Amino acid sequence: MNTFKGVADTLFIPLTARIYVSQRFPEYFYDSKAVELSSILPDNNIQKNSSEYSMLASVARSYTMDEMIKNFIAAHPTCNIINLGCGLETTCSRIASTTATFYELDLPEVIESRRTLLKEQPHETYITGDLFNLEWTDCIEDRTCPTLFIAAGVFQYFHEAKILRLIKELRSIFTKAELIFDATNKAGLAYAQRYVKKTGNTSAMMYFFVDNCEIFANKAGVTLLEQRPFFTATQKILGRKISLSTRLIMKFADGLGRTKILHLKLS
Repeated sequence: MNTFKGVADTLFIPLTARIYVSQRFPEYFYDSKAVELSSILPDNNIQKNSSEYSMLASVARSYTMDEMIKNFIAAHPTCNIINLGCGLETTCSRIASTTATFYELDLPEVIESRRTLLKEQPHETYITGDLFNLEWTDCIEDRTCPTLFIAAGVFQYFHEAKILRLIKELRSIFTKAELIFDATNKAGLAYAQRYVKKTGNTSAMMYFFVDNCEIFANKAGVTLLEQRPFFTATQKILGRKISLSTRLIMKFADGLGRTKILHLKLS
């Protein structure tokens, strides 16, 4: 197993969360591929320093994005799903589509370990590359096909100008494209930064936040199709199975827009 530094090291945080929730709340979310990887976690520092809320927040993002991906595939059965900064995500296995093509993009050291731990599934292709160097787009077989970009827990580590430039470049290359990504407001970003440091990673700094989704979409020159809170389904399905403090934080986070998923139409 490689030793990761900085942003790449954070890929174990969502994996740990998916294992934790799958084992405790399978009626809400179960990721069999993640559970298979439980023995390879480098140590228990992440789980030891994570609250029930932080674990469920990571999985709520996956749960909601999975639903949005399924809706996109239902509307466009033959399509591209491109995971920007895939880490050890197992979205392709969870969705189990036979018509969509999944592309998993990440840095060389991440893809190297991913190939060892997670074999490519049917309809899945791994791509080694820098998210912001668009040479990786040459690996996409059909760039005119309806395409959904996913960025889960990725954009926070970059400055807004870089994200806006990426969106502009993707718009110029893909003719039928949409993007879903998670974001916090400024206060939520500070909480997320403290949490990442608490898990032992002090080198992955966070910069990007979205206080107003409409304003951000206007800056990017795209259409805001939807913004979703994180925890609607979590609270409905789990109810009092989770602690009162977790439920209160979830209501606070959703109510104040501290956590959300944006869905943009790029072209």
